[in-house]
Amino acid sequence: MLLLGSRLIGTPVMSLQTGTRLAHISAPLIDPSNLKIIAYIVDGPLLDEHPSILRLADVREVGEVGMIIDSSDEFIGLNDVIKIKELHNLNFTLVGMTVTDQARRKLGKVEDYSVDTDTFKVEKLHVKRGFIKSLSQTSLLIHRSQIIEINNQSIIVRAAADKIQPVTVAERREYTNPFRSQSPQPDTTDA
Repeated sequence: MLLLGSRLIGTPVMSLQTGTRLAHISAPLIDPSNLKIIAYIVDGPLLDEHPSILRLADVREVGEVGMIIDSSDEFIGLNDVIKIKELHNLNFTLVGMTVTDQARRKLGKVEDYSVDTDTFKVEKLHVKRGFIKSLSQTSLLIHRSQIIEINNQSIIVRAAADKIQPVTVAERREYTNPFRSQSPQPDTTDA
């Protein structure tokens, strides 16, 4: 299921063991090399470490009540996993990044993104156009397959085709319906 990334912020983290709310999601840790959410930074009064991290490998289910985990033992500290510490230190934030095409024309800024809740990959970028462009065009929706490069300054996507390929007109043929006769048949009535 696709959900907006902004909709997941504030989602409660529930314990399967106690049935209580342990924390809430405050920010994602996104790997810029593959646009996959590896973990979430969580916040709440019951946490021992700040910041506390919830790895997505420890999430049992994402449902209507929130993210369900086994217990509070699933939360880790920033220094517990090297990969997570490296991602945190990158300070990569997808929302607000500039999006340009291959010709370095600015398309807009990332306003939000859609996440597949099965894989936690960012599937689509919701790009808000600049003020002038927004008067004539709506926002852009960019699929992950269109992304060429992500660097510190911007996200570079494939340029739209400059020319639209003409649609070929299909040859129209006349067909004869075999159930309709071209010439009228005489009526035969037996009285």
